[in-house]
Amino acid sequence: MNQKKLKDLNLMDDFLFQAVMTYPDIGELFAQRILELIFHRQFQNLTIVAQKVYGGMDTDLRGARLDLYVEENDCTKMDAAYDDSIYDLEPDRNNKVSMVKAFPKRARFYHATIDRHILKSGEEFGNLKNVYVIFLCNYDPFGYDRMQYTIKNMCVEDTDMPYEDGARTIVLYTKGTKGDVSEELRQFLDYMEHTDHAHAVSDTLRELQEMVDIVKHDGEVSLAYMKWFEHDRMMVEEGREEERKNTERERLRAENAEARAYSAETRANSAETELAKYRLLYGNLPS
Repeated sequence: MNQKKLKDLNLMDDFLFQAVMTYPDIGELFAQRILELIFHRQFQNLTIVAQKVYGGMDTDLRGARLDLYVEENDCTKMDAAYDDSIYDLEPDRNNKVSMVKAFPKRARFYHATIDRHILKSGEEFGNLKNVYVIFLCNYDPFGYDRMQYTIKNMCVEDTDMPYEDGARTIVLYTKGTKGDVSEELRQFLDYMEHTDHAHAVSDTLRELQEMVDIVKHDGEVSLAYMKWFEHDRMMVEEGREEERKNTERERLRAENAEARAYSAETRANSAETELAKYRLLYGNLPS
């Protein structure tokens, strides 16, 4: 696998996104600016956790790793129109057919994983925070070429019936051309894939670019990238080796099955031969 240089990484690359979000004195402000671009309002008092890991309920049940978990605190002090919410930001380049097909269920799983950790034992359901799972995709999981898809639960029989459960899935497609979104959001989606000075065309994006520059020019980040790439390369090689072993196992199974089938056919032919000899000597078998 070819290694991109650190200076050429964009925010859709896992390493750079995580490096920026975990960088001291930068991560919280960076997350704040992204949320402001998406929701067109101010954010303060954020608690952010990059690579937040939730274990499965048991050893045989699946857990989840959230790319960026953001919890909003004391939101109503700043604007009474909004409630404290939780945001999960997921830069997503996984456009495998199987993953695209399962995209809605993947979003459902993320919501369920977050929800079950919000309330303490005995706490009222009304205290459940709003949860926004936000995918930043460089592919279109739905095929409608929209820049933004906002998905919520509703009543099928009467779509006008209020049903507010506080769950939203927002999918932002970096290459989309349709939809009524702000120019700032349109520019940001382009910037996610082209993270450089030429595409930092607004004050907010220039501020983001300054933070990206700080991260990219940090020697410790450069060293971490080299280690990350080597680990990633080893995982790919291990995956290829495991795939080779699986292919070899399948080949051996097929050969063994063919050998068993040939042996069974040989025994059957031998039995037919012996039966024919018996009939020549003694006639047909009694019925």
